[in-house]
Amino acid sequence: MQFETASTMVAIEAQQPGGPEVLVASERPVPQPGQDEVLVRVAAAGVNRPDVLQRRGFYPPPPGAPDVLGLEIAGMVVGAGPGAQHLLGQDVCALVAGGGYAEYCVAPAGTCLPVPDGLSMTQAAALPETLFTVWTNLFERGFAAEGDWVLVHGGTSGIGTMAIMLGRLFGLKVAVTCGSDEKCSRAKEIGAAAAINYKDQDFAEEVKRLTGGGGVAVVLDMVGGDYLPRNIASLAEEGRHVSIATQRGATAEVNIMDVMRRRLTLTGSTLRPRSVAFKSAVADEIKRNVWSFVESGQLRPVMDRTFPLAEAAAAHARMEAGEHVGKIVLLP
Repeated sequence: MQFETASTMVAIEAQQPGGPEVLVASERPVPQPGQDEVLVRVAAAGVNRPDVLQRRGFYPPPPGAPDVLGLEIAGMVVGAGPGAQHLLGQDVCALVAGGGYAEYCVAPAGTCLPVPDGLSMTQAAALPETLFTVWTNLFERGFAAEGDWVLVHGGTSGIGTMAIMLGRLFGLKVAVTCGSDEKCSRAKEIGAAAAINYKDQDFAEEVKRLTGGGGVAVVLDMVGGDYLPRNIASLAEEGRHVSIATQRGATAEVNIMDVMRRRLTLTGSTLRPRSVAFKSAVADEIKRNVWSFVESGQLRPVMDRTFPLAEAAAAHARMEAGEHVGKIVLLP
């Protein structure tokens, strides 16, 4: 099976660190897949907070990754290297280490997931980054189990909405924080057991009220900084605190005796720099444990807005304004 591909493509690059306006379209050679890699004709590409950090100069791509932004894509496999020929012609969504904001993107075969009937390419592109992140951190590192209360910050973000939906499917009681009453209402519509307006309420006190003083089993935190002590106060005995970002700072003061007394676990992870082998193993777990919900229609990403690829700057501006609920997607 052979597919015609162009020799050049349009890609979005940040030519220097800065605001959304530094994102410009450029012409690049179409990349070529290597061993166990595929070339995807990109139909849609998700926009994520790490893309914003990379554009601002705070999150350089890992060694070997493209400098083009974009960590998740969906499209048809139109080329394949050795070991990946079986995917030729298939519609897939994939987690990538970079290169998604383009008309073509190389992806590891191991991180590709099939796009089932009934799932649009736009929806498919909105799944990998948040699904891989929430699965590895909430369930694997946080050991969230049926019946647990968990606290997730950024309740209407891509990560937050995915945590709510996965929590509902796996029997968790998900409490989230949001920055407005409107977003709190939206989070509850999506399936949150509780939504706390952090501008009006002390979320640690509200968690104690919700849990009858017991606290939550897991905190999934993308805020860091001064949230850490309040997150710890929100944990039940044997609770797990999982850090995935540090929007309010990378340092905080912790009462170590409190951690010891209540036998707490402080952990966290970053996904992008992990090996292809690790990400492929996560993809296999998602296929076994989660993908049936996607195939049945029970799991769909919460969509905010789509933008043409050429308007990537506008997509970034929307994300940074904090107005979005769910995922923002670019359409080449």
